[in-house]
Amino acid sequence: MFKEVADIKTSDQLDLPVPEADFQTIVVQPSEIQKEMVASLSERAAKVHAGAVDASVDNMLCITSDGRKIGLDQRLMNPLLPDDPGSKLNACVNNVFQIWQDGVSDRTTQLLFCDMSTPKGDGSFNVYDDIRGKLEAMGVPHEEIAFIHDADTEVKKKDLFAKVRSGQVRILLGSTQKMGAGTNVQDRLIAAHHLDVGWRPADMTQRNGRIIRQGNQNKRVQIFQYVTEGTFDAYLYQTLENKQRFISQIMTSKSPVRSCDDVDEQALSYAEIKALCAGNPLIREKMNLDVEVARLKVLKSDHQSQQYRLEDRLLKHFPQEIERTTANIRGFETDIQTVAAHPLPTEKEQFVGLELRGQQFTDKAKAGEALLAACKAYHGTEPMHLGSYRGFQMELSFDSFRQEFDLTLKGAMSHRLTLGTDARGNLIRMDNALAGIPARLEKAQEQLTNLENQREAAQQELGKPFAQEAELREKSARLAELDAALNMDDSPASAREDGDRDADSDTESRPSVLADLRSKAATLSPRKPGEQQHSEEVL
Repeated sequence: MFKEVADIKTSDQLDLPVPEADFQTIVVQPSEIQKEMVASLSERAAKVHAGAVDASVDNMLCITSDGRKIGLDQRLMNPLLPDDPGSKLNACVNNVFQIWQDGVSDRTTQLLFCDMSTPKGDGSFNVYDDIRGKLEAMGVPHEEIAFIHDADTEVKKKDLFAKVRSGQVRILLGSTQKMGAGTNVQDRLIAAHHLDVGWRPADMTQRNGRIIRQGNQNKRVQIFQYVTEGTFDAYLYQTLENKQRFISQIMTSKSPVRSCDDVDEQALSYAEIKALCAGNPLIREKMNLDVEVARLKVLKSDHQSQQYRLEDRLLKHFPQEIERTTANIRGFETDIQTVAAHPLPTEKEQFVGLELRGQQFTDKAKAGEALLAACKAYHGTEPMHLGSYRGFQMELSFDSFRQEFDLTLKGAMSHRLTLGTDARGNLIRMDNALAGIPARLEKAQEQLTNLENQREAAQQELGKPFAQEAELREKSARLAELDAALNMDDSPASAREDGDRDADSDTESRPSVLADLRSKAATLSPRKPGEQQHSEEVL
């Protein structure tokens, strides 16, 4: 339905003069403290999963939010923690300073995007102030660094954008919401930095659209994406990729799918928390298989629907259309014979005659005037019978939408024409309508041929199996295997099989979540690309 009404133009179709972007992903290793923090999230998730903690105290959304903070900077969890020199925050600062230094002569500019830890102005730790402080310590002038949050009015924002375009402000920090759509500062932009990732592909598109934009003086720009390994960053980018795959199916119009699923801001599931915390390599394979199996199921559903449609067309549509078209052909052939039996006179001024409301007209001019008079005498909305012409019955009607009179010549088929104000011209239109019957016959014969060809093609397609059935079966089996290994099918109720058991003793007897996951993962090796699934493994 969306494609029926949407006029989609993608960037590759528009081919606008925008700079070429060089995307770079900077992967940094987590500190020992970050590793311990991520592992602790699993214990929190286990308590939430078992219902051992009230939702107002802790829940999966809070765990997800904390996971994002840990991936950005450990000091967001506790400002007293040390500044890790190997964090992605410091990696970003180093890149920004190097690019700032290289662009001094041209006064190139940079954008830094971070949706979390925005400045509050209360002296608490935040990423923005930390980055500015480090850049100033390296030698970047204070006035060349700005926060979009400081421009809290339209006048201030307009002034700030002008300074960035001119190169007075060379480093601008902001969030997607405040520095996304409507931010026209592309003139000197040479680099954009993503310290975190949004939940929607549109967020990243808006960010990158600030630099990959018409009017940028630089022919080539750099876009940096910073990821902390072993944290939620990997999951967030994977989620973003999954969403974009579905969105691309609509925006490119190259997929036969009829529906798409999307997940907006969400909390991680229990099993995904466990897998991320344990550093399990199976999680990525599982997430990829989730997308692939969903895609194949949609394709299979579309194939089945197509088979039902073919069966319906073979049983109803084609027989009805072929019968109707065949009847039309016979009707056109009969009308051609009627026209041949009432030919036009050989002399130009002679008139074949016209019977109108019981009166016979042999003079062309009078016949035309009588026809116009019949139009003026027309009342009501129902078609009115007028008489006959060359073996065809005449019927007059008025189209209130077009505000015009229509005359229908009825034989075996109906031949409609629009009447004008010229008396003689209307008679010529009537003759032209009858002369056009052979063309309508030819068109009906072509339509009959097409219908028969379509019916034959539908008969050949009907009953064909889904071409990717084996692939779907194999990947579904592998996904089920991974689900079992990652404990995806556990429900909160199954974690507490004995309702009468004391909660404290049950918690003590339950094995460690991480230990349980590692023991299961040890028995299952990740699938290598291109590796085939054996039937014995599936069974």
